[in-house]
Amino acid sequence: MWRGVLVAVCLAAAACGSGESDGNTGTTAGSGATSGGLTIEYRSEPSPPAMGENALEVTVRGPDGAPVTDATVAVEFSMPAMPSMNMPAMRSEATLTHAGAGRYSGTGRLSMGGTWNVTIRVSRGAEEIGSRRLSVVAK
Repeated sequence: MWRGVLVAVCLAAAACGSGESDGNTGTTAGSGATSGGLTIEYRSEPSPPAMGENALEVTVRGPDGAPVTDATVAVEFSMPAMPSMNMPAMRSEATLTHAGAGRYSGTGRLSMGGTWNVTIRVSRGAEEIGSRRLSVVAK
């Protein structure tokens, strides 16, 4: 019985989340985080994202503030398995295309609402040059 109450409380807390946040610093996901000397900004439309298709935009700037225009940008959404709810782990990945001035855009699909871990990877060829991790609460 207590397990059921605990699961209900956890789900209610996740549903009441304030939207997007950076898992490392607590800043909003729209603000930039620095990794590998790059500033990586994340946005989604709608914000916070929702179940189904979401428009994604990632802006990448170099250490000097100049836009990075020659990178490959991938966004991965993941949610760990919840065995007590008979729910498997979920994962969705979107490769974004350069839209100009260091902005990369595309769409990402979420299979359900709830808290998703987001990993953004920026690479040139086979070399990862920066990344960012955050968490979003999808509607």
